[in-house]
Amino acid sequence: MSEITNSIAFLKKQKWIDLSHSIYGGIPYFQSFQPMQEKTLVTVKKDGFFAKEYQLVTQYGTHIDAPVHFVEERASVDQLPINDFLLPLIVINKERAVEENPDYCLTVEDIRTFEAEHGKIPADSFVAFASGWSKRWQDPEAFYNVDQTGQAHTPGWSLEALKFLHEERKVTAVGHETLDTDSAVDCTKNAGLIGELYWLQQDKFQVEVLNRLTELPPIGGAISIGVPKVKDAPGFNVRAIAIVPAE
Repeated sequence: MSEITNSIAFLKKQKWIDLSHSIYGGIPYFQSFQPMQEKTLVTVKKDGFFAKEYQLVTQYGTHIDAPVHFVEERASVDQLPINDFLLPLIVINKERAVEENPDYCLTVEDIRTFEAEHGKIPADSFVAFASGWSKRWQDPEAFYNVDQTGQAHTPGWSLEALKFLHEERKVTAVGHETLDTDSAVDCTKNAGLIGELYWLQQDKFQVEVLNRLTELPPIGGAISIGVPKVKDAPGFNVRAIAIVPAE
């Protein structure tokens, strides 16, 4: 047997965790868009086979953002390197901090504290911000978390942390559980998603609306991202899977 075959056999014995949410019309979504619509076209009983038609925006549910999502004439989903869809997985868990402050932003200090315990974040890895926000998924009102003035309160990355991961650690991609890279308060204060813009300007991708990140170990795992090859797409719904050491 080849090393690849042996590697597959080894991975099959590890713990696999689905990081994607199931999608349908009733899930939380970016409010500038529309919820997914679906229509049955044919059925087995009537036509001998079953097929449906779906209408959904590219950024829906657990999804990938390609650089062209924010920056013109940059890489689209179908142009991303396919070997970047399997990466070492680093998970920085700040669930407790987010419970105390839903506007929490992951900082460079958080990264350095993480590294003091777990070692330096390796280049060419995927770094995930585990906030516990996905536990609100079944309650859209709690997921959006909008106050009486109309201001949402959701956690995010600080711009400085993203710059550190790119410039100092050379990571390939980041991911998080919320709809946006930046905290909602930062987005309002800065009149835009400056963290997300910065990240995509570096010709890097991110995965948003991830699930179950707080169940993952900080190091030692891998993430696999199943990405449709849709020509010129700025993003698309994905099936993200974590593979972590068996308990």
